[in-house]
Amino acid sequence: QVQLVESGGGLVQTGGSLRLSCAASGSILRPYNMGWYRQAPGKQREMVATITRGGTTNYADFAEGRFTISRDNANNTVCLQMNSLKPEDTAVYSCNAQRQPFDYWGQGTQVTVSS
Repeated sequence: QVQLVESGGGLVQTGGSLRLSCAASGSILRPYNMGWYRQAPGKQREMVATITRGGTTNYADFAEGRFTISRDNANNTVCLQMNSLKPEDTAVYSCNAQRQPFDYWGQGTQVTVSS
C-alpha cells in the first residue's frame, strides 16, 4: 500500500511558478511509474506529466516546455515544477503511482492561477 500526499499548490498570478511535491509512504517509489494529473471544474481528469521508474518522461502538449517532472527515489518524492502558469492551468493536481496491478492516487492539491 502506498500513501501519496501532495503539497505546494496555491494561488499564483499569470506567469508565475509553483513547485508541487508528492511524498510517498508505506512503500518505496522506485518500482513505480509516477505521474501528475489534473482536473479542472467541469472537466475530465487529464495527464500532465509522467515519469517511468527508469526516468523516462512524457508531457501533455500544454505542459511541454513549461513543466518539469522529476523523481527523487532516495527521498521517496516526485515533483512537478510549473513555470509560466496560465489561468487555464487552474485545477486540482494529483499524484499517481502505478505498478501493475496497483494504482494509487493522492488527494490532490489546488492550483489557482489568477489573470
